[in-house]
Amino acid sequence: MSSHRMSKKGRYIAWATAGAAVVAGAGIAAQTSMAATTWPAQRTFTGRAFDTCAAPSLNAMKAWHTGMYGAAAVYVGGKNRGCGQPNLTASWVKSVSALGWKLIPLYVGAQPSCQTGSNPEKLTTANAASLGATDAADAVAKASALGMKAGSPIYLDMESYDITNTSCNTATLTYIRAFDKTLNAKTYRAGFYGFRSSSAKAVAEATDRTNLPGNLWYALWDKQNTTTADWPFAADRWTNHSRAHQYMVNSKETYGGYTITVDRDAWDAPVAITG
Repeated sequence: MSSHRMSKKGRYIAWATAGAAVVAGAGIAAQTSMAATTWPAQRTFTGRAFDTCAAPSLNAMKAWHTGMYGAAAVYVGGKNRGCGQPNLTASWVKSVSALGWKLIPLYVGAQPSCQTGSNPEKLTTANAASLGATDAADAVAKASALGMKAGSPIYLDMESYDITNTSCNTATLTYIRAFDKTLNAKTYRAGFYGFRSSSAKAVAEATDRTNLPGNLWYALWDKQNTTTADWPFAADRWTNHSRAHQYMVNSKETYGGYTITVDRDAWDAPVAITG
């Protein structure tokens, strides 16, 4: 997302370095070995969503509830989260959910050591597994405190990095697997946000599919509001309401007198269980 996880400058440097999009298995079976009957029913949203750096005010969310968007992504935590979240409270989650909004929890976890730019938390070969588990536990605690219940997805935000760097890529996948395994153990669904030609591609093309995310949100800024027509990976991957597509960034939009710069997303995947 344009400036939401790191600085805008850092984001575009990373994008340019890695080149220009992602995927993973389908449904509960792809993300956990637990019996499907032990999981709360998945809450799925299909339609247009937006993401923006800081959760908008409740009044803005009321004004924006026009039918253009039905879901909004919110940054629930992570040491690399780029914006403060003064509006993002359990009360806010309850209120916007009551308005009819669906919410998409994002967690900005540790970033690869080979990634361009600086981040407060970076993963290495030595700490990838332990850090992935620790960050996932924190993500669940943060989401739960906001009223996002077990069975909700948490989308791990992984920015662009040099996936041709074998040791760095291996460490990053180790981190992702540890993160996902811990989420699933706590009965939260594993999701992943990444770029078509870098972070998402690394997940999509991994030969070992163990503990990879069951839901894939791919960044491909082609302005196509679809999760199928431009799907860049194998057709049998991330099927059954498990895909989302960030198709436009930095769109300055006004509804009801409130102007917000957002990224647009085509959504056909799980959203938070609230209320």
